[in-house]
Amino acid sequence: MRGPVAPPQVPLSVSRAETFRDLVLDSVERLERRWPQLQEVEFLITDVPFKESPGAVNDDGISAAWSDEAVPLGRAMAAGKDRPARILVYRRPVEIRTKNRDERAMLVHEVVVEQVAELLGLAPESVDPRYGQD
Repeated sequence: MRGPVAPPQVPLSVSRAETFRDLVLDSVERLERRWPQLQEVEFLITDVPFKESPGAVNDDGISAAWSDEAVPLGRAMAAGKDRPARILVYRRPVEIRTKNRDERAMLVHEVVVEQVAELLGLAPESVDPRYGQD
């Protein structure tokens, strides 16, 4: 007998990438209620960050390469000439640092809050007053 192990409506059939996407969307929706300007921001998910050459710079003139000491969990990019502002969340580094869904949801939200704060030029605590609390 061949076929799916579980029907599509059962959580077992949801991939890790889809579950992660849902966590990011939940966090974004929570923040959009407080910060309506976030509706103009693109929130993207990619599996891993890419390491650019050491001399590479992004649109802001800041070095785009990350250090060997720390792998980033997310990245904020200001709006360009013909593209909106973007926030990138890196799925695999976040998953590796968490043991279960609750920890993952908390870390995803912290990453999203930190990147929104960077994009808006604010402290993470002012973006979400519950930032850093368990």
